[in-house]
Amino acid sequence: MTAPSVPFSAAEYDRRIALARAAMARAGLDALFVEDPSNMAWLTGYDGWSFYVHQGVILTHEGAPVWWGRNMDANGARRTAWLPEDSLRPYGDQYVQSTERHPMQHLAGLLKDMGLESARIGVEMENYYFSAKAYITLLEEMPKAHIADATALVNWQRGMKSDEEIAFMRKAARIAEKMIDGAIERARPGLRKNELVAEIYRDAILGTDGNWGDYPAIVPMCPSGADASAPHITWDGAELQNDQCTFFELAGVYRRYHTPFCRTVYLGTPPDEMKRAEAALVEGLEAGLDAARAGNRACDIAHALAAPLERAGIERGARCGYPIGLSYPPDWGERTVSLRTEDETVLQPGMTFHFMPGLWSQAWGLEITESILITPDGPAETFCNRPRKMFVKD
Repeated sequence: MTAPSVPFSAAEYDRRIALARAAMARAGLDALFVEDPSNMAWLTGYDGWSFYVHQGVILTHEGAPVWWGRNMDANGARRTAWLPEDSLRPYGDQYVQSTERHPMQHLAGLLKDMGLESARIGVEMENYYFSAKAYITLLEEMPKAHIADATALVNWQRGMKSDEEIAFMRKAARIAEKMIDGAIERARPGLRKNELVAEIYRDAILGTDGNWGDYPAIVPMCPSGADASAPHITWDGAELQNDQCTFFELAGVYRRYHTPFCRTVYLGTPPDEMKRAEAALVEGLEAGLDAARAGNRACDIAHALAAPLERAGIERGARCGYPIGLSYPPDWGERTVSLRTEDETVLQPGMTFHFMPGLWSQAWGLEITESILITPDGPAETFCNRPRKMFVKD
C-alpha cells in the first residue's frame, strides 16, 4: 500500500475485490467502470471531494484496480488509496467542463490501451454521477465494445459489513448520540434554527471519544411545525416556537461511514393526535426490530411496523428503511434493499439498515428511528442507545 492513511487492512480490500469480481463474472463482464464515489472508496480507499467532475475506478479480473480522474486529484489518490503508482491514470484539465471535448474520450482511450476495445464493460447507468452525456460519448468512442448496465453491482456486494466496517459504524453511532443529545438539550423557544444547526455541526465534526467526525452525505433535516410535514426541509433563520415539534434527522459519520439517527422534540404540550401517533410508531418500531432477524425478509420488518399503525388508523405508504454504511453526498443510503412490503430480500448477518418509520401529517412530522445491525442470532442490534420517544420540553 502506498497511501499513508488507508482506512482498512489489505485483507479487507482483497475481500471486497473478490466479491466484486465474482459479481462481474456472474454478469458476464470483462471489466467494470464505477463512478459512484462510495464504490470507488469501497474498492480502493480513495477519498476526496472530487466527485463534481468525472472520475472512476476500472476493475478487471486481474491486477489492481485502476483509478481514473482529474490530474489535480491524482495526489489525493496517492494519499488515500492503496493502489500502486501505475494504477493511477489521470486526465488533463482540458477535459474539465469543456464544450469541445469530454472526459469519456480520455477514458475510452485508456480502456482501449488496456485491451478492452471489444470487451463487455459494465457501467453504473442509474447513478448520480454518471451522466447521459458520459454514456453517449462512451458509446461513440467505443463502437466495438458492449456497454452493459451494471447499476448497483458493487452496491450489492457492500451489503454485509465486515467487522472492520462495523467498528467504524459504532464510532459513528457515538457521534450521532452526541448530536441528538445536544439538539434536544439546546432546543428552546426563541432559539434561531441556524444557530441550533451550527451547534449540531460542531458536535458532528468534533466527534467523541477521540474519534473525529466526518461530513455527512445529507445535511441536518430539522423542520418545525407545519414544515415538518415535509420530510426533507433543512433549516432557516426562524426561531423555535412553543407548541411546535421539530424532528432531527441526523447522522454521525466516521471516515465516511454513516450511522443515521432521528428523534423528535415538542416544545410545550403535544396534542393527543401526536401522542397516539407516537405510541403506535414506537410499538411498530419495536415490532420491526424484533422481526429484523437473519433468515427473515426485508418485507417482514415493514409488515411488523405496519400492524400497530393500521390499528391506530394511520396509513403509511412510504418504505421504512434502507441499507447504510459508506457514503458520499447526496445520499447516505446504499440504494439496494428497501424495507417495504414487496421486498423479499432475505436478511443476513452483517447487514446494516436505517430503520426509518417517520410519520408526516399535514400539520406535523414525527421521526423516531434506529440504525440497526442484523445479528447471527436474535433480533437486530441498534447502533445507538437513546429512549424511543418524542422528547417533550414544557
